[in-house]
Amino acid sequence: MPIQNEYLSGVYAGLAARNAEQKEFLQAVDEVLESLEPAVAAHPEYQKAGLIERMVEPERVVMFRIPWVDDAGKVHVNRGYRVQFNSSIGPYKGGLRFHPSVNLSIIKFLGFEQCFKNSLTGLPMGGGKGGSDFDPHGKSDDEVMRFCQSFMTELYRHIGADCDVPAGDIGVGGREIGYLYGQYKRITNQFTGVLTGKGIPYGGSLARTQATGYGLCYFAKEMLAANGKSFEGAKVVVSGSGNVAIYANQKATSFGAKVVAMSDSNGYIVDENGIDYKVIQQIKEVNRARIKTYLDFVPTAKYVEGSAGIWNVPCDIALPCATQNELPLAGAKALVANGCFAVAEGANMPSTPEAVAYLQANHILFAPAKASNAGGVATSGLEMSQNSLRLSWTFEEVDERLQNIMTNIYANAANAAEEYGVKGNLVAGANIAGFTKIASAMLSQGIV
Repeated sequence: MPIQNEYLSGVYAGLAARNAEQKEFLQAVDEVLESLEPAVAAHPEYQKAGLIERMVEPERVVMFRIPWVDDAGKVHVNRGYRVQFNSSIGPYKGGLRFHPSVNLSIIKFLGFEQCFKNSLTGLPMGGGKGGSDFDPHGKSDDEVMRFCQSFMTELYRHIGADCDVPAGDIGVGGREIGYLYGQYKRITNQFTGVLTGKGIPYGGSLARTQATGYGLCYFAKEMLAANGKSFEGAKVVVSGSGNVAIYANQKATSFGAKVVAMSDSNGYIVDENGIDYKVIQQIKEVNRARIKTYLDFVPTAKYVEGSAGIWNVPCDIALPCATQNELPLAGAKALVANGCFAVAEGANMPSTPEAVAYLQANHILFAPAKASNAGGVATSGLEMSQNSLRLSWTFEEVDERLQNIMTNIYANAANAAEEYGVKGNLVAGANIAGFTKIASAMLSQGIV
């Protein structure tokens, strides 16, 4: 529904006029501002300080060219971005995405969402995001290395352990982080915690790879328990087959659920006996193959071309873990019709506004991404802490801290929703809980 508050409506109208082509960014802002209406109505000082106008504009946007040479000697030029959105509660923090779909709108949407997500973790991290329209798929290790070195040759001047700490995202895994970090160290002659998601031998954190998927299930477990439900005996559909999806599968299975479907951009698999996350790991992380090769390992499974149909697979719990806007209204209707009782987002903004509204109208338990997929950045924050201390915590220590963070995020979102008169609405609760911390910091620091 449209934003009702006059102040917020005016802010959004001005933003939309200036950024008319940035549909992903405007979608993210619209969703947040709509849910902030009760908080803004209760705090007239926000309008007096122009707080919302400042919050929806990034503090800094950096765009740059990235020239690199492929193995055949051909020169290519890609476009790079770093959006430093808000540093009121800590240094900018957010991943780098390498994917052909990357543009300024997507990076701004991700950076805006990151502000609230990082705030929810309780850790001192501001919000930022970056990336490039470079596609690492099909490139040799040497080509990826040359691209990453060229990318970092520009980016290094804008980041730092106490300024801006990037991490990985889609298309940026351990290989890419290693090349990026090596170039940063080479240029600056500094060994600092300037990137997270690093390899264990050079400052990475145990449990970082698993963190977003695990955190998603820790949050969902709290949401389910508060409503008299659980993973035990549930059928689960997990879209995607990257890190988030793989480890969401593992954790959901450990909680007694059965993951019956997973996907990639080409199609999806259905295995009513439960999809073995180790097989998906082998296919995606080792073989770098398409998900349909799961049938080579488990011939009794079924493969369906086209990933959009995965929401037609009957399930109790759906975990969208692939990409933005992957769960449309039609998918939400299919989930409801087939008896799904909970949806928890593992990707960034994977559900369209229409889908979210339909799920909520039909009383489906719904966990929004900025809360439920915060486990990855939370563990990145824990990696930053370990780097600062020059210490390494055990897997169990990191996992315990992650569980506590996700439990607290659920409690804070649920409490904020109740406090502002929208009990049970975790979308509004997460936005308000993340926003109020940032707002307090911004008011304290003056008009900057």
